[in-house]
Amino acid sequence: MTEDAMPFSHPVEVDKIPARGSRLRVTPSPEEHQALADWLDVVEVSEINAEFQMAPMGKTGLFRVNGRLTARVTQTCVVTLAPVVTLVDEEISMTFGPPQGDDDMEGDEIEIDFHEVDPPDPIKDGAIDLGAVMVEHLALGIDPFPRAEGAEFAPLAEPPEAPEPKANPFAALASLKQKR
Repeated sequence: MTEDAMPFSHPVEVDKIPARGSRLRVTPSPEEHQALADWLDVVEVSEINAEFQMAPMGKTGLFRVNGRLTARVTQTCVVTLAPVVTLVDEEISMTFGPPQGDDDMEGDEIEIDFHEVDPPDPIKDGAIDLGAVMVEHLALGIDPFPRAEGAEFAPLAEPPEAPEPKANPFAALASLKQKR
């Protein structure tokens, strides 16, 4: 994967999300399928779509996004290089909120406490990018080391043992000299 801009974007303005929430189905175009495949470094993304339920969480400024992503991705087997079709089915459950200030950041280090609740993902420019959510979950859902059915990795055979070194001709003379 590269760190380039997301290959697919589908922003939804949070001001347009009704208080009761809304449902949304997102399906990229065929051109976006190819951009996703290139970005994820896979052979092909032949199918991808997601169903989302978006709702504000009261008057907190937070929004809940739940959904399901399904996709069909063709990858290359890491053993045989044969094409491998992977079906991705990922649950999506995220919270978005206003961007957090970076006032408490010290230098480039970030302290992470794995026992704390994750902060909400930031709402950027007043919108939640469902395309970026789809790309993230697709990247997490594909097999990082796909194998074709029946593909087995056989380690390289051990090299043959080195032949015994030939006897040094002077070793025989040295043994004769010692006998005297």
